[in-house]
Formats: sequence, C-alpha cells, structure tokens
Amino acid sequence: MRLLVLGTGGMANTHAEHFSAIPGVELVGAVDVDPARAAAFAERHGIARTFPDLQQALAWGDFDAATNVTPDRVHHPTTLALLAAGKHVLCEKPLAETFAKADEMAQAAERSGLVTMVNLTYRNVAPLQMARELVLSGTLGMVRHIEASYLQSWLVSRAWGDWTTESQWLWRLSTRHGSNGVLGDVGIHILDFAAYGSGSDVEAIYARMKAFDKAPGNRIGEYDLDANDSFAMTAEFSNGALGVIHASRWATGHLNELRLRMHGDRGALEVIHTPEGSSLRGCIGEDVENARWREIDAGQVPTNYERFVAAVRERRQVEPGFRHAANLQKVLDLAIEAETARRELAV
Repeated sequence: MRLLVLGTGGMANTHAEHFSAIPGVELVGAVDVDPARAAAFAERHGIARTFPDLQQALAWGDFDAATNVTPDRVHHPTTLALLAAGKHVLCEKPLAETFAKADEMAQAAERSGLVTMVNLTYRNVAPLQMARELVLSGTLGMVRHIEASYLQSWLVSRAWGDWTTESQWLWRLSTRHGSNGVLGDVGIHILDFAAYGSGSDVEAIYARMKAFDKAPGNRIGEYDLDANDSFAMTAEFSNGALGVIHASRWATGHLNELRLRMHGDRGALEVIHTPEGSSLRGCIGEDVENARWREIDAGQVPTNYERFVAAVRERRQVEPGFRHAANLQKVLDLAIEAETARRELAV
C-alpha cells in the first residue's frame, strides 16, 4: 500500500512510525504548507516526495491511501478532496469541527465505498477492548453508573513542551485557530472511551465548560486563549445507565490519563490508561460481596494503523468509521449548546 502523509506536525511522526513498521506499506509522499517542515519530516522518515498543498499531491496521484494529520479545521475540505480522488482515508480526530461538516464527510464516505476510518487512538487499548467484551457478555449485569475522565496537565507541566511558546499547543487554546478546546480535542476520545467500553450510546447530556485565565489579556501573539480548558458532562446512556464524563488540561499530576469505571448490578470494571501503560481491574462474582478488586489480563490487540491497512487490502469497512465519529461530534456540538442554554439536551 502506497501512503501519503497529509500534514507533518507532531502527531504525523507517530503515524509515520506506525505505518512504516507494517510490512508492505510504503510512505511515498508528504504534504505540508510549510516546505521546511515537510522536508525535515520527509528526511526523517525516508519519504521521497514532498508537496506544498494537497492539490499538487492529487495531481501526481501515485498513492493508494492517505493519513490526514492536518489541524482540525482542515480535515473537512482535504478529506472530501481525497475521497473525490478515490483515495482511502485514515483521518485524525475529530472528524470535523461541527456535526454538519462531519455528517457531510460521513455521507461522502458512504457513497464512495472507499475504506475510511477515524484515528480514535484509544481503541488500541487492550483493557478497553476486554472491558467491552465483558460488558456485552453480561458479566456486569445491568450497567447502572459510568464514570469517565481524561486528565492532562500540559497547562501546568512542561513535560510535553512549553505551551506558551509553541504553536502546536497554542492553537489548541484559540477558537479563532479552529479549536473547540479540550471538549473538541480530547472530549471525543473520552466520549468514545465511555460509549465503546460500555457498549452503549449517549442519548442525553448536560454540560458545563470553562476557559481559565492563562496570560495577560488571555492572549499570546496571534492567539486568543478563549477555548475551554475543562468540561464536565452528565450523560444518560441507551442502556439506561447514568454517567459523568469530564476532562481538563489543568489536572496537575496527570500527564495523560484516561479512566473508565462501569458499575453494574452484578459487577464493576475499571480501565486506566496512562503513558506508562494500561490496566483492567474487576470486581465480579463473589468479590462483589466484599468489594474486592482483581487485575484482569487483557492481552494485546492490533493498532488502528494495522487495522486500517488490513481493511484497505481486503476492501472492507472498519470501525471506528466516519459515521461513528460524526455521531460523537453531534454530542460535542450539543454539549456547547447545553452550556449556552443551561439545560439538558437529547442527542
């Protein structure tokens, strides 16, 4: 499979490393509006061709699929152009900044018959996959309560870099630069973590969010720092469970932690994922009586990158697809509306 890398920022390196490790995948081109960045990226990953825009890459056209690692607001036009050209697409999350655009992309994907997938990376977490299997098998009985959190601290810690001087972080804090804040950046991840893990969709939500003061006048250079830093959401799921979902970039002491707890009338599960690794614990069966938790071995699962390549080779659809991501975006859009209206909204 001949692969084009669209966008060569920080996350693109992760894509390139994963794809280049898959036998039979060749990275044949890289696209970026910054020629110097594209050239450095191509040299690092052994890519022969670079392009200053997607139009020139499409005019060349000698690739089978593309991985779209552009900023959020660029996903919509570039992905539609790739699909129109007959190229399979793995798109970074979120699919688009709004449900209307994401829905248009999902419809285009459905009409095309091409392989399309959204890189909700935490589907790669084996404990989440195992937790879902246990829920769907009835091990927990009726799930009643769900807690999900995504905690980051890059506004406090410089472990990932200095957000006050680096554009890869500053744009995430500015609505004018296409950011929907922590809700749009990682909210889609924790929504998917909760819904996929519980095997249930979100049906109604109430949400609050807040942007905190971070600099004089809440501005650094061209960046207005007005995008939300934290959100908290209550949700009702289609399985009848009530849930609490929240995320923050101010979670001091947590570099990048996702946590999911699911409580049923016959047992409970907890999934934790951090940069150090993942774990799954359960309180099941006789352990329910004395609230004893035990570690559960979840094994290993293929990555999204591996599953995308396999789907392209076999010409079959694969999840998480564009329609699923569009439905998640609908929940995120409603969260912003619920904040404004200060009331619960049905999905």
